Amino acid sequence: METVKQKESIVIVYTGEGKGKTSASLGLVGRALGHGSKVAFIQFVKAWEVSEHKFLRNIQSLYNDQLFFYKGGKGFYNAGDLSAKGVSEDQHKQAAHDTYKVAMEAVKSGKYDMVICDEINNALHDGLLKEDQVKALITKRHPSTSLCLTGRNFPDDLLPLADIATNMTKIKHHYDDGYLAQKGIDY
Repeated sequence: METVKQKESIVIVYTGEGKGKTSASLGLVGRALGHGSKVAFIQFVKAWEVSEHKFLRNIQSLYNDQLFFYKGGKGFYNAGDLSAKGVSEDQHKQAAHDTYKVAMEAVKSGKYDMVICDEINNALHDGLLKEDQVKALITKRHPSTSLCLTGRNFPDDLLPLADIATNMTKIKHHYDDGYLAQKGIDY
């Protein structure tokens, strides 16, 4: 009989144009906490109050130091009508840099079994972070810390560093028919 191996930690990527990247990462939060793991959920980009922020704040009191939540970012950057209003490029870059510092500290510390960097791929694609910074998160993390990176446009150059990569492909979304995102479903 073959011996089954398990890695001490893994890198997970949720990317693509379809809905479900943040939702999938929140599923990881539930699994990890249910297993007794310590989790850091660090969110880039989303500055406005979204349902996952409320959810994470509500469950933090149940999990105490087992769950760390950090909300960084100043909103969408370079997204046309959806771009954050009144926020300069320098402010976006500073927010991404500050959030990156929190993420790097979390992955290197050894305090967390799972670190989720939600929407970091968007910050990278938009030029708010550099590819070598995301590569450093992956390669300099504590050996026992798994890492999940979400957002559109994960760079192909970094795919060899991932253990699991899922491309969320949109087949249909009501936004394309002129409807706003649905509270509690899309955000």
